[in-house]
Amino acid sequence: MKPYVLAFKSSEDLVSEFKKIGVDWGGVGIMAPKGISRIVKVSPIRSFSANILKQEMLSLGGDVALSRDSITGKAKKTACLIIGNSSQISHLIEKLKHQPFGLDLIGQEVKVALKNFEEKRSVLDLSGKKIRLGNRTLVMGIINATPDSFSGDGIVALDPQEACEFALTMVRDGADILDIGGESSRPGSRRISAKEEIRRVLPIFKKISKKIRVPLSIDTTKSEVAHAALDAGASIVNDISALRSDRKMARLAARYKAAVVLMHMKGTPATMQKAPCYDDVMHEIMSFLQERMDRALDAGIPRERIIVDPGIGFGKELGHNLEILRRLSDLKSLGRPVLIGLSRKRFIGSILDADIRNRAWGTAAALGLAIAGGANIVRVHDVREMKQVVKLTDTVVYSLKGRS
Repeated sequence: MKPYVLAFKSSEDLVSEFKKIGVDWGGVGIMAPKGISRIVKVSPIRSFSANILKQEMLSLGGDVALSRDSITGKAKKTACLIIGNSSQISHLIEKLKHQPFGLDLIGQEVKVALKNFEEKRSVLDLSGKKIRLGNRTLVMGIINATPDSFSGDGIVALDPQEACEFALTMVRDGADILDIGGESSRPGSRRISAKEEIRRVLPIFKKISKKIRVPLSIDTTKSEVAHAALDAGASIVNDISALRSDRKMARLAARYKAAVVLMHMKGTPATMQKAPCYDDVMHEIMSFLQERMDRALDAGIPRERIIVDPGIGFGKELGHNLEILRRLSDLKSLGRPVLIGLSRKRFIGSILDADIRNRAWGTAAALGLAIAGGANIVRVHDVREMKQVVKLTDTVVYSLKGRS
């Protein structure tokens, strides 16, 4: 057979291939870190520091990309792309320990990002209940207690018993988490009062928390609503404002030992789709989520209770959403589980020229790509159908790791 390229993305795949051809085990340990290349982006640093970084990496057989103006001396700062295999970058980190100008700190930050990126498993703490992630994708079922959901699936007209039956069906169909919200966040939507939001969701929480064992999530930006839901059995606060809308939310979640979902959104639901613009969409999302994680930690929420969400469709145009989906694995550098909401989204309809009722196949395709890109939790309307997509994709993604 003629030579062909192996498209490995992980060291596990490479080690499996070593075993197939009978490589000595000692050689595997030496060669595996050399076989997978990584590119690590470093935020703007002083140009002279960047040039030292480049020279050190060149000496190890790798390279560092930086701006032309930083080389010529026109620019005082530059972003950098460290390019090399795992072995070369590990040696670079060691060399930077002895360098001045803050390069030792940069080396440690690179080390943490790589460790997070390579980590295959994580633990999510839900009010003391530990859920291990990294062997399968969790399905979060959506329950919209609203009359104006973008997908037309609001159940505000249902009484609590009917809502409970709806929730039980989702669990039977394979939902691992149920996410209940009483305020629409569709583009152009307006806020409602906390009192009205509580009126919509609280009877549902009270009813289903007695009959359902899966974790319950409250989708809200208001601490009063979250407080009522947490008292009624919720263990996750899914806050599309990433704890920005209500200054009491972070401390409340910390006090209840609840997990939080921190989502990126540009603007508010009322304004977010008015010509959103980015210089670098993934860089902005990463910077935002890191900053919000730091704020959550400062408020007393441990890392084990933080989930991140890039906010597909929240202040993003079609191209932005596609870039997020292509580069979703970048978020692994944050070291926390990634939740993504793709179900029936407008960008899917735009590509397929399909209305809300005809986006299931597009949602399925997007979910498969997201799981392959590192999504740990997928938020969906059609649990039974999407559970099949998740199970099949998980079998492919995790099979070589012995976790299918």
